[in-house]
Amino acid sequence: MKLISFVFSFRNEEKNLNELIKRVHEEVKKLKNYNYELIFVNDDSDDNSEIILKDLQKNFPITIINMSRTFGVGPCVLAGFKHTSGDCIVYMDSDLQDPPEIVNKLLTKYENGADVVHTIRTKRLGESRFKLLITKIAYKIINFLSDIKLPNEAGDFKLISRKALDKILDQNEFRPYIRGLSIWVGFKQAYVEYVRESRFDGKTKFPLLSAGPVHQFISGITAYSLKPLYLGIIIGMISIFFSFSLILYTLYTKFTGLAVPGTAGIIITISFFSGIILFTLGITGIYIARVFEEVRGRKSYVIKEILKPKKNETLK
Repeated sequence: MKLISFVFSFRNEEKNLNELIKRVHEEVKKLKNYNYELIFVNDDSDDNSEIILKDLQKNFPITIINMSRTFGVGPCVLAGFKHTSGDCIVYMDSDLQDPPEIVNKLLTKYENGADVVHTIRTKRLGESRFKLLITKIAYKIINFLSDIKLPNEAGDFKLISRKALDKILDQNEFRPYIRGLSIWVGFKQAYVEYVRESRFDGKTKFPLLSAGPVHQFISGITAYSLKPLYLGIIIGMISIFFSFSLILYTLYTKFTGLAVPGTAGIIITISFFSGIILFTLGITGIYIARVFEEVRGRKSYVIKEILKPKKNETLK
């Protein structure tokens, strides 16, 4: 019997947990030669999520990893990965936007030799057109500036083989971008399309312009490419050419006796170059911050406690 490890990072999902576990259990029951374990990483929830999971432990193979405070999705997913023991790992959201009913399709790709099986969202129900547009633009920017090719509309819902996961964990990154690492490590990649549902209950924990999506976007670019730094050099060269043109224009107007604009031209010029300088310094600062996070050697999360299942064997 092979073992599937399901990893969920969550915060305040008390209304979704019962339905989520029920649907995962029902799907795995249909599979032959597979047992499962459920790894729930609790990002310091302040609702009844932990109480509900403890009660469900009586009947399901649930491991609860409680973080000491809120660390965010990336560190929680990493903690969950490190405590899996399955032959393959399925990572998915806990709000039931990712349907457990397509896990069998992921396993089919896995059994045919794929080490990483991505899910591609053909539709995203319950999300605004503005959010879909911004997300599409973000994917294009990441693919243009980074050295990895992130499949459009490929989210966090994916299956990763033990072999590929071990290589991901070997990287020991402080703030890993899991979507990118799953591609960067290589191995055989496969794809499964699906329609992403609306949240089963509650409101999204990640509004479009909140810290989570913005950080994911920045990590997607800076974690796998130096192109943004080169972009700063290119912009600097353009600004030098622009300033050189202004110098020539100023000399021309002076020697030809034409009137030279006063404060307006100066203000425009100063604003232009100040913007370029701040933009370039911002890009450089992001890379320096990433280097600082890595070299100081601090752990990306702290686990308060790990609550193992009440039974020693997984259920089927």
